[in-house]
Amino acid sequence: MLNQIRRTGIAFTLSFLSLYTFCSHASGDIMVGAAIVDITPDQLPVLVNGGMLTRNANEIRTRINARAIAISDGDNALAIVVVDSCMLPRLLLDDAKKQASQRTGILAENILVSATHTHSAPSSFGALGTEPDPTYVPLIRRRIAEAVEQAHSRLEPAKVAWGSANAESFTALRRWVRRPDRPAEDPFGNLTVRANMHAATDLASVTGPSGPEDPELSLLAFESLNGKPIAALANFSMHYFSDQPISADYFGLFCEGLQKHVSKSDPDTGFVGIMSHGCSGDIWRRDYMTWGGKDESTIEGYTQGLLKVATDLYDKLEYESAEDIDMAQAELEMNYRIPDLQRLEWSQAIVDDIADNQPKDRREVYAREQVLLHQMQSTKILVQALRIGRFAIASTPNETYALTGLKIKQQSPAERTMVIELANGADGYIPPPEQHRLGGYNTWAARSAGLEVTAEPRIVSTNLGLLEQVCESPRRPYYETEGPAATAVLQKNPVAYWRFSDSEFPICKDSSPHHHHATYESDLCFFLKGPQDRAYTQADQVNRCVHFAGGRVRASIPPNTDSYSVVMNLWNGMPNDARDTSGWFFSRDHAHAISRTGEHFGVGGKATTPGCLIFQFGNQNAIVGKTVLERWRWYQVTIIRESDRLRVFLDDAAEPEIDTPLPSKPSPVITTHFIGGRSDNLDNWQGSIDEVAYFGRTLDDTERKNLSPHR
Repeated sequence: MLNQIRRTGIAFTLSFLSLYTFCSHASGDIMVGAAIVDITPDQLPVLVNGGMLTRNANEIRTRINARAIAISDGDNALAIVVVDSCMLPRLLLDDAKKQASQRTGILAENILVSATHTHSAPSSFGALGTEPDPTYVPLIRRRIAEAVEQAHSRLEPAKVAWGSANAESFTALRRWVRRPDRPAEDPFGNLTVRANMHAATDLASVTGPSGPEDPELSLLAFESLNGKPIAALANFSMHYFSDQPISADYFGLFCEGLQKHVSKSDPDTGFVGIMSHGCSGDIWRRDYMTWGGKDESTIEGYTQGLLKVATDLYDKLEYESAEDIDMAQAELEMNYRIPDLQRLEWSQAIVDDIADNQPKDRREVYAREQVLLHQMQSTKILVQALRIGRFAIASTPNETYALTGLKIKQQSPAERTMVIELANGADGYIPPPEQHRLGGYNTWAARSAGLEVTAEPRIVSTNLGLLEQVCESPRRPYYETEGPAATAVLQKNPVAYWRFSDSEFPICKDSSPHHHHATYESDLCFFLKGPQDRAYTQADQVNRCVHFAGGRVRASIPPNTDSYSVVMNLWNGMPNDARDTSGWFFSRDHAHAISRTGEHFGVGGKATTPGCLIFQFGNQNAIVGKTVLERWRWYQVTIIRESDRLRVFLDDAAEPEIDTPLPSKPSPVITTHFIGGRSDNLDNWQGSIDEVAYFGRTLDDTERKNLSPHR
């Protein structure tokens, strides 16, 4: 009888809220409610996620929470929950969503639940050396559902606002490309690691970051019709700060600080501040390029700095009505990268030795992971997208690189888009396919990074499809805008103009009208910052480039004459004295060899004059330039080749670095050109290249100087 009364009461409450929601929607306003539910463990010690090996926590440093927002437009309802947890497995979340749906009437597929990725929270997911804590999993499952229920019970008519700010001082790449002569060892005893986390603690061993960061701090905020703050959902791409467990890390401090700021005039407002995890699988807080000495930053200082950016942004928000919402999800079947027979046998022997004990080192951890992946074979993952008025949110169930988030945001059909990672599952790192070749922790097959190599583009494509569905509008093509230097190049009618703003293999797009698209070969990193003097793009866009880690770009230019000019921007990542040739950046020759008439351009190393431009004709000795190029600095190089003379200029200098006669006998017309490497693939470029223009004629001095971004 009591249970019947409870069910009747719940049904009455849901009916009342539905009626209330309908009335609100008739007035053109969505309804929003928010809540915070404590998810701190009530039993200690507790297992903690985030490390290579298993560990326990015996004290509570800060409380941890699930923070929820419920939204309804009268026809649809959805909920967003952000949980102070490292990772949350799909099965746990499916159960929590089912409970929440039963209590609120919100469809389970309209509930998004994500983890903040604090590395100091109780373990809810088995990964690497840590298993889920059996006493904690039921608690967090139950309280996630309670957070949705409480938020839904507080629905009231509301308006929405969106804002974003540049917080580039608080995020940076943690994954760097290692020098080709200094690879690191993987857990299986092989020297496969060409890129890994925190490699730049030794700057002499790296050539540059392996990708872009995303400095956007975005806020989606809600207030009641009478101006009472309800909630704000922040999103930022920074992995975590690091704190002692149990702790919500900087995410919790940020939320509390935002709440304090918003509620200072009314402590009883009930405002809920939320920080969701942006795409930051390759991101951390330290800029290794400018950082030196001991890291003296504190979690409190970091949070206060980022919070200042957020509160300044929040105070300027302008609210508007949002008449409707929509949400969609897709399930993708993904294969795991399972071990081959040899690795499986190696792993199984180690696991047999471990028996019922926990792995005690990295080798044992990854051996066990190979056996588990072999047993699992495949999985199904969830991808979601939702729209609130003009604004959208996309999700990935992974630790996603910043590049992936940028791909989604820059092609989204919505006016503004936020990407939340580690949502609706814990399916590990999904590096873009080209990053797999460079190796490193983010790519080692395990439950924390085990999905197929094509997972990232498949998830991006699915996200964009879902955004098209909820926005009822097609995705936007990304293109790099024209600044004055780019316009000047195009006005000179180059045969090809490769701007290197691509974000994936295999096509290097030609921006000239001639469509001489080139082909990216392997070992490259996309979408890094190019020369930032604002000459190549408009002021509201970042100029992008490609970082070469031993790969090349191959282009075919139709036969013309022996006269041509090339203008390109170079950034050398190798120490000048690291090898005989620091790197070759342009080559005009037949593939796979050095012919007697090939032309090759590079930066010298120990075999010539370290750091100076060099030119090699056929197999002859290199001709050396005059100026030593600094490591990690952008330069413009202009090659002007006449039938019997070659000149190479640096930046907008009046005098050439190299000026040499060429054989008077015409050489065979060569159509194959390589950017970022030599024709024989030896000592290829280790650094960045951008804005390469190829002209089928010689440029005169006036034209050359007019193409300088420094003019």
